[in-house]
Amino acid sequence: MTDYKKDSITLPGAIAMGTGVMIGAGILALTGQMAELAGPLFPLSFIAGAIVTAFSAYTYVKMSNAYPSAGGIGMILVKAYGPTTVAAGAALLMALSMVINESLVARTFAAYALRGLGIEPTGWLVPTIGVAVIVFAWLVNVSGNRSVGLLSIVMAFLKVFGIALFGVAALWAGGFSFEATGGETGAGGFLASAALAILAFKGFTTITNSGAEITEPHRNVGRAIVVSIAICVVVYLLVAFAVGSSLPLDRIIAAKDYALAEAAAPAFGQVGFYLTVALALIATASGLIASVFAVSRMLAMLTDMKLVPHSHFGMPGAIRDHTLVYTVVIASLLTIFFDLGRIASLGAFFYLVMDMVIHWGVYRNLRHVIGARSWILLTAITLDAVVLAAFGLMKWQADPAIVVIAVGGIAVVFAFEAVFLRLRPPSTGHMHHSG
Repeated sequence: MTDYKKDSITLPGAIAMGTGVMIGAGILALTGQMAELAGPLFPLSFIAGAIVTAFSAYTYVKMSNAYPSAGGIGMILVKAYGPTTVAAGAALLMALSMVINESLVARTFAAYALRGLGIEPTGWLVPTIGVAVIVFAWLVNVSGNRSVGLLSIVMAFLKVFGIALFGVAALWAGGFSFEATGGETGAGGFLASAALAILAFKGFTTITNSGAEITEPHRNVGRAIVVSIAICVVVYLLVAFAVGSSLPLDRIIAAKDYALAEAAAPAFGQVGFYLTVALALIATASGLIASVFAVSRMLAMLTDMKLVPHSHFGMPGAIRDHTLVYTVVIASLLTIFFDLGRIASLGAFFYLVMDMVIHWGVYRNLRHVIGARSWILLTAITLDAVVLAAFGLMKWQADPAIVVIAVGGIAVVFAFEAVFLRLRPPSTGHMHHSG
C-alpha cells in the first residue's frame, strides 16, 4: 500500500513534524476566538489546553511505546476495541477532524493574505484563496514524500523561531504590559476556550501515526510527543501575551481571524506587519502541506485495515494517491461552506469525542497490558468531558446549528461504519501494522 521506511525519522525530525503540524492555525486563528470566549484570561486558556493535552498524551505515549506502529490512531483503537464499529467510527472521526483542521488552516491563510493586501477578509475571496492553497498543498504532496518531509522539517524550525521571536519582540515593544483587559468571562467561557486550545495541540498525534518509522520508537515516540507539546506551550504563551500587550480585548476579538497581524502593526509598524503576514502565510501553507500528507496516509492505512470503504472512481495510482484526492475535496468543501469559527467548533467536537473513546478503550481493555495508570486515564476522560460539555453549552447558546451539525455528523459516521462493517467484516490479517 504505502512504503514505510524503518528508522527513517530521527528524534529531532519527529519533534519537528509534531510542532510543524501544531504551530499553524492553532495560534494564528484560534487566539482571537479564544479571547472571544475567555475574555482577558485567554492566555491562560493555552495552559488549560496544555494540561488536558498532557493527560491525553499519556495514553498515546504508553500505547506508542508498547506498539510503535504505522497504524497510529487506527492501531490504538483496533487494539482497544478490535475491528469494530466503535474503533472504525472513532478512527474516521480522527481523520475527519484532521481534514477539518486543513480547512481551518486554509481559511486562515486566506485571511492573512487578504489582510496583507489591505483587503478585509470577507466574501467569496476567502474560500477561493483557501481552496487554491489546498490545491497547492495537494500538488506538493503529489510530487513525492521526500519533498514533503524535508519541507516540513525546515518550515517547522522557521515557524517555531519566527513566531517565538514575534512574541518576544511584541512583548518588548509593549513594555511587558497587558492591554487586553476589561472584558467579562465566566468559568464556562474559560473552559469552552480550552476546547479550542486543545485543537492547537492535537497535531502531536501525527507523531503517533509515524511510530514504525521513528528511530528507537519504543523510547523516541513518547519523547517526541512530550518535547513537541512543551515547545508549543512556550510559543503559544509568548504569542498570547504578546497579542494581549499590543491590543485591547475588543480589537483582538474584532480581528480574531488575523489577530497576530493586527497586533504586529502597533508593536512594529508597517514593516513588522508585513513580516508577520509573511510568517503567517509560510506557517499556514507548510502546516497544510504536512497535514494533507498525514491525513491522506491515515485514510490509506484505514483502507488497508479494511475499516473504511474505498473506490478509485476511475483514478489511476495507488490507494494513497486516491486518499490524497478525497482529503483535498472534503477540505475544499468545508472551506467553501463554513467560516473559521464553525470549522474550529466542528473540529473540537469530533476530536474530543474520539479522544474519550481512545482513553476509555485503553482503560477497559489495555491498561494492565501496557502498564498505564488508571487514575491518569480516568482523569483524561473527565477533563475531555468537562471541556466538551462547557464548549457544547456555549455553542448551543451562540450557534446551535453547529452543535446539531456536529452531533449529526458523529451519529452519521458511526452509523455508516456499522453498516459498512456488517456488509464487509474485516479479517484480523489486516491488523498487522505494529512495528
